Amino acid sequence: MSKARKYLSFSRHDLSRHGFQRGRSRFAGFLFAGAFLALIARAAWVQCVEDDFYQHQGEIRQVSDIDLSASRGRITDRDGRPLALNLPTRTLWLDAQAPGSPASPSQIDALAHVLQIDPDLVTRAYASHRRFVYLSRQVDPDLAERAMRLDLPGVYASKGYRRFYPEAAVASNVVGFTGIDGRGQEGIERAANARLSGVDGWRRALHDARGNVIATLAQAAPRDGTDIGLSLDSPVQFAAYRALQNAVQRFDARSGSAIVLDAHTGEVLAMANWPSFDPNTRARTSGLAMRNRAVTDVFEPGSVMKPLTIALALQQGRVTPDSIVTTGHGRIRLDGATIHDDADFGTLTVAGVIEKSSNVGTTKIALMMPAQDMWQNFHRLGLGQAPRAGLPGEARGNVRPWKHWRRIEQATMGYGYGLSASLLQLAQAYTAFANDGVMVPATLHRLSAPPAGRRLYSARTAREVRMMMERVVSPDGTAPDAVVNGFTVAGKTGTAYRWTPHGYDRSHYRASFVGIIPAAHPRVIIAVSVDNPRKGSHFGGAVAGPAFVDIATQTMQLLSVQPDKPAINDTGATHAPKFPAT
Repeated sequence: MSKARKYLSFSRHDLSRHGFQRGRSRFAGFLFAGAFLALIARAAWVQCVEDDFYQHQGEIRQVSDIDLSASRGRITDRDGRPLALNLPTRTLWLDAQAPGSPASPSQIDALAHVLQIDPDLVTRAYASHRRFVYLSRQVDPDLAERAMRLDLPGVYASKGYRRFYPEAAVASNVVGFTGIDGRGQEGIERAANARLSGVDGWRRALHDARGNVIATLAQAAPRDGTDIGLSLDSPVQFAAYRALQNAVQRFDARSGSAIVLDAHTGEVLAMANWPSFDPNTRARTSGLAMRNRAVTDVFEPGSVMKPLTIALALQQGRVTPDSIVTTGHGRIRLDGATIHDDADFGTLTVAGVIEKSSNVGTTKIALMMPAQDMWQNFHRLGLGQAPRAGLPGEARGNVRPWKHWRRIEQATMGYGYGLSASLLQLAQAYTAFANDGVMVPATLHRLSAPPAGRRLYSARTAREVRMMMERVVSPDGTAPDAVVNGFTVAGKTGTAYRWTPHGYDRSHYRASFVGIIPAAHPRVIIAVSVDNPRKGSHFGGAVAGPAFVDIATQTMQLLSVQPDKPAINDTGATHAPKFPAT
């Protein structure tokens, strides 16, 4: 048996295919090696040759986040007249890392000259190397355009606004003002800052070295603030402001305040203070001028409180307008102290007590009632509580708890000493008389619906008090100078000494008058208070009374209220009233 040999044989076809595969592998290797060498060469070229080009491209295209300011809401009066609005401005700022920084000294001097700022401020801004430094804010747009034409490296302008107040000093204590950052600092601007401000937005943008936006990458739109309509009536506000200014200057007083309330809604039609300030130019403004003293300052009201005390006695049936009150010789002793009148009035009716403003008569009426009842009456009238009319800093005043009253304190509180209140609180309390026994809360916001009042007295009691207060402005009353031609007036004077740590200062007075007009069908309540008149008279009827007349006369015309009694001409004769056209 022969052994078979095994042979490995290759055909010509197999050898050819094997050689092709080896050649293809070598080709691929050469190809990859060439590509790799090309990449290395390109990287070297970019690094060595084109580095400056790409660096420049990166520098001139930058991504930044830009704040988009919400537009602050306007403040208007009840008829839509603007009290606070926005004027366009520009904010100039510096990116100290921008290409080409810092600017040359001559460029810096030119920019400082245009913006009227210190050149050192700009120099220090460049030296800070910060990406954002304020150069000047609230710049007029035309001025900003001049500054931008100087083409300083890294200087940019963004849009903004500044607050403008068309009524200037006339309504500044109410409207208030904003700071450089646009936030409310005083008045309605502060109280309603959240509603007025809105919500700022932002935008992420790609921009060139000049600040021009190339593309917006992302953004959130701003939500503008809400407009706020106040209850103020601008013409009435101006009338109150001017009359108050005249009174303070005429009597060389320290200051004064005046309020006009709608008798039925409690809306504040005017709230004026003197001295005041212009919120558009607040430099060198004193704290006294900036304070809204009609709501922040409290004082002992004096005899303005007497109708509030007597109203409670009428409501409880303890007296009637014709009840007799003996004032003795104008003096009464209580707890070792003496209460006295300005004169010996002898025997008076309750109506006469208000007409003559008898402290002794009011004392006797006050002591007819439990102390707790008097305290509750004052509390229900809003004394000792902030009015919440819509302003910051509204004072509460002070009424001590009744459990701590002595008889002398109950007596003096009855005629306005030993407690404190703001002028707004007093005007608000008088709405109970003007509104037939229903007190309505004072408010600086225009109402769209009647307010929810609170009944304190019967309509009969309120009308009886108004009728008694009409006698105050009669020739025999304490305010004959508060007569308004063609209109009935119900009011009450107040002349109070100022309390000091050493007792009452009888050389420092607070002269006040609160009046309702027309008395028969009330339209408004006007309260005027003048602090420390130093020239001429110091009595409420003589100092605050004429200011009341000026305000009331113009307010009746502006509100088209028809006269309710015959007018008196210069000769003293009466004639049918003819109301001026408005």
